[in-house]
Amino acid sequence: MRALLAGLVLLATPAAAQEWRPERPMTIVLPYAPGSAADGYSRAMGEHFTRALGQPVTVINRDGASGTVGMRFVAQAAPDGLTLGITPMTPVVVQPHMVRNLGIGPESFSPVCGIAENVLGVVVRADSPFRSLRDLVTAGRPLSYGSPGPNSLPFLGVWRMQRAAGGTFEHLPFRGDPPAMTEVLAGRLDFAAVVTASASGQIGSGALRLIGVFSDRRHPDFPDVPFARELGIDAVQLSYVGMYAPRATPEPALAALERACRESLETPAFRDVARRLNVVTQYRSRADFTAMVQAEYAAFGVILPELGVRPE
Repeated sequence: MRALLAGLVLLATPAAAQEWRPERPMTIVLPYAPGSAADGYSRAMGEHFTRALGQPVTVINRDGASGTVGMRFVAQAAPDGLTLGITPMTPVVVQPHMVRNLGIGPESFSPVCGIAENVLGVVVRADSPFRSLRDLVTAGRPLSYGSPGPNSLPFLGVWRMQRAAGGTFEHLPFRGDPPAMTEVLAGRLDFAAVVTASASGQIGSGALRLIGVFSDRRHPDFPDVPFARELGIDAVQLSYVGMYAPRATPEPALAALERACRESLETPAFRDVARRLNVVTQYRSRADFTAMVQAEYAAFGVILPELGVRPE
């Protein structure tokens, strides 16, 4: 009898009550075009979620409007833990300050975990005469470049560079890094501002050259490439990728998703993709990542007006 009562008490404990498993297939939304680094490692994460949570996980791309199309889809999904978004912070902490009535912001989501630092940088074609960020700002002529869209973090990196050191640049927006890099390789753009991991294959093959990064340190996989401040250019633009669920997702679901996220970053499949694509993995707990999202949103609320940016 005592054993039976002990078992009943155990079943009633919060730990048991908080166990959560999805009842239907899950979807991970990437709000940018296929071919990015996040595209690769998100699929490795999805495979682990399938094993850990017992339901198939489909990874889909819903690109457009600097990531806000896909993240609006996530925000409007049912808060049941079945629809998740993996994205850089741009659509969540930057775009709400830049687009009137955007309909999404930090309050639209329940952050799940931080996944990686997106080191932002500039790539040129292998035969380009430009060897450094300093060369771009002293070119003496207008240069054309592509980015994942106006107000994206790579775009803001170039903007900061121009504001700090000068230069004349014509910006062409694209739906993600790969289309911009294609135009650079074709010789139709002078450079592209990208997440360096998205360009790692072309850099490794010698088709593109990485000439500078907007981080506060050198990229661990490209230690010979200087960051902007080393060249006397005060242009630091950080970017972090994380997983988000819709606002009001239940705590038991968030706890299970956070655990699966942490575990997925330790799997051989994820590590292989991260190593191959030069992803700077940096796990952050739900609490830490939520605090970062809130802090970055508040910071951009001050920084963007100082840069002369107004909502459109």
